[in-house]
Amino acid sequence: MSRIGNKPVPILDGAKVTLSGRTIEVDGPKGKDSYEHRAEVSVAIDEDSKCIVVSRENDERVSRECHGLTRALIANMVEGVTKGYEKRLEIVGVGYLAAIQGDTLQVRAGFANELHLTIPSDLQVTCPDQTHVVVQGYNKQRVGQFAAEVRSLRKPEPYKGKGVRYQGEQVKIKPGKSATK
Repeated sequence: MSRIGNKPVPILDGAKVTLSGRTIEVDGPKGKDSYEHRAEVSVAIDEDSKCIVVSRENDERVSRECHGLTRALIANMVEGVTKGYEKRLEIVGVGYLAAIQGDTLQVRAGFANELHLTIPSDLQVTCPDQTHVVVQGYNKQRVGQFAAEVRSLRKPEPYKGKGVRYQGEQVKIKPGKSATK
């Protein structure tokens, strides 16, 4: 029994949900997103209570796996097109900085060359200052993936903590060689 899958997804104000076959389309002020669910689960829109109900046909393993997953993906789509998602990154280190030029994010992170990442068209990436990057969008997976790609350019190292990290991320700093004496 999936506790997550059995919870109905409330349709937030400003979101318009349409269902055609197995494709769910959610339209809102932040954007438009769609998802084609698996045949093992069924999705229904309840107009009276303004919610989406996900149910499974049987208790086979694949059906149980897809039940909660489908509900969570639909809930993320509804929240994304109404409120949006955001990831904040901070760059720590002397001479480390980020800038946006056109549709490219440029990061200087202690390498000989500047690193360039092309910004996807469905994301808004801003740099409030040279040491912070803000990634915003309506698709939770795309926002998290792009933020992870930026972080992977130079992960925080454990001795001085220099690198790109999520805002508020705690980096465990190791003692150096001199700490043993």
